[in-house]
Amino acid sequence: MSKSITFVTGNAKKLEELVAILGPNFPRTIVSKKVDLPELQGEIEEIAIKKCKEAARQVEGPVLIEDTSLCFNALEGLPGPYIKWFLEKLQPEGLHRLLSGWEDKSARAICTFAYCESSTAEPQIFQGITEGDIVEPRGPRDFGWDPVFQPKGYELTYAQLPKPQKNQISHRYRALDLLRKYFESQQC
Repeated sequence: MSKSITFVTGNAKKLEELVAILGPNFPRTIVSKKVDLPELQGEIEEIAIKKCKEAARQVEGPVLIEDTSLCFNALEGLPGPYIKWFLEKLQPEGLHRLLSGWEDKSARAICTFAYCESSTAEPQIFQGITEGDIVEPRGPRDFGWDPVFQPKGYELTYAQLPKPQKNQISHRYRALDLLRKYFESQQC
């Protein structure tokens, strides 16, 4: 029997989405654990790799970490991996106001998962991107910046979309689909 994977998060909503997206046939059991990881600076992949290595060291076993970025094209990719702090200070309305002086309201939602089998293994990176626009907040405010992100081709924000529909198009879905395919290929 294979070891369970510890998803390092204290966010119940992220765990809920991860389990829903991976589905019942994922070949490994996922457990969650809140681990105090340093808030790193740098490029998206660099942050994910460093966080994953530290998580594997602390957990002493297989780990999965997630790092989410929201990149405004008019701001050359900012706030990017620092979206958590921007959202905390500005709230969804402030995120929308950041682009008030710009014609370009387009953005990229980027989800990066890093998986490490042990503290000595190199992390595997799985990244999903969804293109969209930053709009005035609409919908429930129970999950981060979902009220201001409207994916391309949709009239609703992530917050307004039914969960099953969001889970079929989101940046998190795209990254987890790559992760699932990786694990399925390892079963051969």
